[in-house]
Amino acid sequence: MPETIAPVGKQYAPVDYVLGREKIREYARAVGETNPLHHDVAAARAAGFEDVVAPPMFVVVYSAEAIGTAMFDPEVGIDMDRLVHGAQEFSWERVLVAGEEVSTVMSLDEVRHVETADLTYYVFGATTTDAAGEVVSTGVWTNIVRGAGE
Repeated sequence: MPETIAPVGKQYAPVDYVLGREKIREYARAVGETNPLHHDVAAARAAGFEDVVAPPMFVVVYSAEAIGTAMFDPEVGIDMDRLVHGAQEFSWERVLVAGEEVSTVMSLDEVRHVETADLTYYVFGATTTDAAGEVVSTGVWTNIVRGAGE
């Protein structure tokens, strides 16, 4: 296994994000989401929400800075030239709406080298909470570095 200085267990400072109405609409358009709850304030309010509803995968927008900080941490030591996307898994406790502020904390949960394939897996965990401190989503981001043992 290649030498690693990756600090498994390291937790990064929270990254705050305020969900903007137009950002939600832009994201919904970009991914082809046509549900009026993501575009129309009146439709969202008629359905019992305060404002437009963020599509579930908007999680990648409000957690992007947090995962970026962790992945580019020199202590973790990811060789970006050899990086391939492994997987993402998310779970949601509730929907979010425009105007809410969330905070995402990222941690480096695992670094595992597979000698036979010469791959190193970097697994990051994300927890996002709302202004009341309640968990709204969690995520696992797996990144793979090819040929790490060379």
